Amino acid sequence: MEQAAARETREEACAKINIAGLYGIYNIPHVNQVYMIFRGPLADGAFAPGVESLETALYEEADIPWSEIAFPVVNNVLKRYFRDRQHGDFATFVDTVEPKRT
Repeated sequence: MEQAAARETREEACAKINIAGLYGIYNIPHVNQVYMIFRGPLADGAFAPGVESLETALYEEADIPWSEIAFPVVNNVLKRYFRDRQHGDFATFVDTVEPKRT
């Protein structure tokens, strides 16, 4: 799984990462998908848009353009990460993401 996560990161963000471990698993039943989220720092600080990304960027927490995030699961995991970072506890979790209501 870690190799798949590293490969996906290279494909989508042209970035090399050092996997620190599994962070969480998201069940997304309305699209019949399961996401496995891993944590880890950039290996060399380099990143760029890949073939599946229009844009990549790094943000401080206060500067994240929350309304521009396309996928609810990304919004959810970022908020969880920042909350966990405050406590220094990154326990592995399992969660379900429901569809956005319009």
